[in-house]
Amino acid sequence: MGATREMHRIPRSNITFAILAGERALSVDGDLRAARYWFDAAYQDAELNGEPEQLARAALGLSGVWVHEHRTCADWERVRTRQCHALRLLDPRSTLSLRLRARQAAEEDYRAGTHDAILRLLARARDAGDPVALAETLSLAHNCLLGPEHGERRIGLSQELIGQAVLTGRRGDALMGLLLRTVDLFLEASPKAERSLEELQGMLAAKEHRAIGFVVSAIKVMLSIRAGRFEEAETLAAVCAELGDATGDVDATGWYGWQLVAIRWLQGRGAELVPALSEMVHSPTLSALDNSYLASLAAAAADAGDRRAAEGLLARLRGVDLPRSSTWLTSMYFMSEAAHLLRDAETAAHVHAELTPFAELPVIAGHGVTCLGSAHHPLGVAALTLGDVDGAVEHLRAAVRHNLALHHWPATVLSRHRLGQALALKGGSGDDGPSVAREAAELGMVLPKAATRQDESRGVCRCRRRGLHWLLELDGRSALVGHSVGMGYLAMLMANPGKEIPAIDLAAGAESVKSVASSDQPVLDEVARRTYKERLARLDDEIDELESMNDLERAATLRLEREWLLAELAAATGIGGRVRPFAGSEERARIAVGKAIWRAVDRVAAVDPSIGEELRATVRTGARCCYQPR
Repeated sequence: MGATREMHRIPRSNITFAILAGERALSVDGDLRAARYWFDAAYQDAELNGEPEQLARAALGLSGVWVHEHRTCADWERVRTRQCHALRLLDPRSTLSLRLRARQAAEEDYRAGTHDAILRLLARARDAGDPVALAETLSLAHNCLLGPEHGERRIGLSQELIGQAVLTGRRGDALMGLLLRTVDLFLEASPKAERSLEELQGMLAAKEHRAIGFVVSAIKVMLSIRAGRFEEAETLAAVCAELGDATGDVDATGWYGWQLVAIRWLQGRGAELVPALSEMVHSPTLSALDNSYLASLAAAAADAGDRRAAEGLLARLRGVDLPRSSTWLTSMYFMSEAAHLLRDAETAAHVHAELTPFAELPVIAGHGVTCLGSAHHPLGVAALTLGDVDGAVEHLRAAVRHNLALHHWPATVLSRHRLGQALALKGGSGDDGPSVAREAAELGMVLPKAATRQDESRGVCRCRRRGLHWLLELDGRSALVGHSVGMGYLAMLMANPGKEIPAIDLAAGAESVKSVASSDQPVLDEVARRTYKERLARLDDEIDELESMNDLERAATLRLEREWLLAELAAATGIGGRVRPFAGSEERARIAVGKAIWRAVDRVAAVDPSIGEELRATVRTGARCCYQPR
């Protein structure tokens, strides 16, 4: 048996090479994927050879540079078992044993949302006098203290790590220390944050470190979102995700999700997030402490009109004690938004109480991955939900100031808009004037609807565009219905309650609903005039698409619309006071528009019979159409 074992022994030089290759990949190159490969090979060879020290170095290296790199149960148990096995073979007084125990303590603390064990090991590492052990333990402790209450302590740890890097001589320690300091400054809204980022980027320009470069690329996405450059941010987010995946960072998918959530929410397109978030909340790659996806799904579902799903998600979040992790502030932000949409005063009160101590902080997820603006904003929204208008005004005024200081223009616009709503509820003129609407339009944002008094809109059905759907709301009920021509007509009628609109004008203005649905401004004749040529250019494609789908009835309706558009353009007339020499155009419009509207009402009724019944009783079609609330 001994001879057989001897025959399978690996040359010690091979094990040493694999260890050194893994350490270089981890510390120098930041290539997590390559490091795992080399350390796995080294561990297996060291185990076969009975080399306890090399076994321990390989087991330590398998953990990576971050805490909680191994997310799935199987992966984590495999690494943890190897670490425990290696630890049993080591002298407990050795530095290598201390490093392994620090890693294990950090992993257990992180999963439990605590930090006591790693801080005890940090004290021992300081006493041990080994720079490498201390540098590693400082980084691990920092990762366990990412909650909003630990800002001052984290900055101290990152500064200490930068100092230890001089003694270790390891480039990875210096980069990690500077990265963590940069992240800390962003989390504390320090004006020195971008200066620190520039210093870090200068070091990375000299030589790439993939793992740290991935975090820097995520911070760049955050800064693009703050600047309101949404298209650029979305492009950078995709590049960031590719870099993270190539590096082997398990957070690549989750961070990309956070970035898209922030972009869509600030754009006013939260309802579009529901399908993707519904899948992401079950991903095994999410951190064990990350509840922000559940919270953002609750807000997106509420925004989409799915009250039942939103209420269930909020109840789930309220049923546990959410750990103060790096995504806790983000969770509070979206819980506040969901509670506001649902008029859930209990959840709003909970969020307000929990979030108040951190009002001066920005809502940033992870290591500077994305930013939603000042924490005063969700506090102001919570106050609005609670009916505390004075408190809402105070918080939202502070949010505007803080968001301006952050150079976060979308968050500034959003806070100004909410402040205007709060001031209007107080009976004042508000700040939500043309300038806010203009700024929102320039940034490509759709502002949320006004926060009204409880009974102000009872009996009136409201309709808002939500991506490819329409959200209808009536007396606390809501229905989410897919877009159609008829829904566009209904939206114009509901934007102008009590006003008769000619069927021919409705048809001409169908494509203007996107701009109308984001506000309560009436649809004027000039809007229809401006859309004549634009609508005509789109009709051929729409007709072809409907025919390819064998939807001949809707295609015929669009042909009628195309005929009278061509006739009106040929006659060079306008809607206001025009001559319509083309015989029968009004009649064809009356028939086409009426059919489209009632098909849309049927679709609404299929989703919510009560809202459908109300629309059947209050919508009138014919040559002139009207929505007349009872």
